[in-house]
This record gives sequence, C-alpha cells and structure tokens, in this order.
Amino acid sequence: MNPPANERRANHPIDDRFLDRWSPRAFDTTPVSRDILDSLFEAARWAPSCFNEQPWLFLCAHEEPDLDLFRRLLRDSNRVWADRAPVLCYLFARMAFSRNGKPNRWAKFDCGAAWVSLALQARKLGLYAHAMAGFRRDDTYDELGVPAEDYEVICAIAIGYYGDPALLPPDVAAKEKPNDRKPMSSFVVYGRMNKPAGPACPTLIP
Repeated sequence: MNPPANERRANHPIDDRFLDRWSPRAFDTTPVSRDILDSLFEAARWAPSCFNEQPWLFLCAHEEPDLDLFRRLLRDSNRVWADRAPVLCYLFARMAFSRNGKPNRWAKFDCGAAWVSLALQARKLGLYAHAMAGFRRDDTYDELGVPAEDYEVICAIAIGYYGDPALLPPDVAAKEKPNDRKPMSSFVVYGRMNKPAGPACPTLIP
C-alpha cells in the first residue's frame, strides 16, 4: 500500500528525509525482521547525550505474547490503529547519572534525540515510526518490570510498514496525511527576547 502524497514543502534548504518522516496510523501487519529492528536501535545508540550518558531504555515487542501485553498498556484511542502495528516499543529515561547518581536534568532531552534517530532510520529502511503519549503510564512500570524509582516512561512507539488506511475508523482515516508545521518565526528568535527597540519578537508557544 502506498502512503498518501506528501505535499510538505520546506521554506529553506534541508535534507528531504526531514519532510519524509511523519507519523501515520495505517500500519500493515507484515512482521519486521530482527535485523531491521537492530538497525533502528543502532541508529538510536549513536544519538548524542549529556556526558555520553545514553540514558535511554527501549523495551521492544515484535512477537506474542509480548505484543499483547504492550498493546494492553495503550489507551483505546490509540489501540484502534496501533494494534495492527507489528512492533511496539516503550521508551524510558534513566533519571540519574550512572557516573555519580546525581539527577540527570537532560535525560528526557537525550531520549528525544534517540527517538528521532530511530524514526529517521526507520524511514530510510522503508518503515514508519509513530510515537504516542496515550498509554497507561502508571501501569507500564510494574507490567514491564521497569523500576519507577530509576526510570521515567517517555512514550510508546508503533513501528511497521505502511498499511491500508481504509481499515482505519473514519475519524482516524481523515487525519491520515503528513501534517504541516508552524512558521519558523513562531519559535526562533535571533538574539534576546523583548528587545527594547525594533520589530516585536514573536510570542513563543509553550
């Protein structure tokens, strides 16, 4: 199944892979081989991190009964499409430095770098990755055996090949296309904010 036409256009020159990466909900049930999954996590492995701490922890399910467990942790609004994904992951951040046990304020930032590295590698190999916030956060620790005192769960991730959007509920299928982005002027300020003179600075959106 071919994905919908990608009409994204960059306002400044960038590599095409940034426009090609998006988060579909239509997944094919075709299994993803362990070799390909290893390539995705190898890409995540090389993400930058504070003090090279590499605080990310990926739990990955690509076979039963693990897939059933990982699915049951998702909210129903995500299960209606993510249940078809042949791979589900949960990404955790280790919240203290292994070098000295002190709190790592940058751990979640670094996990974001690992996630986007995985997502870009997925597209290079013909797959898609869709990160989700809709899951039963408090249950992930006990169900997946991850100590809550050491880790914070960041997101769930569906991975797979593109599927048939006709199998999605109509309201979900209506959103099945690459989305656009806010203008760069809404989040980039050259120099300090609230300059005393000159054009008004943009209001940053939290």
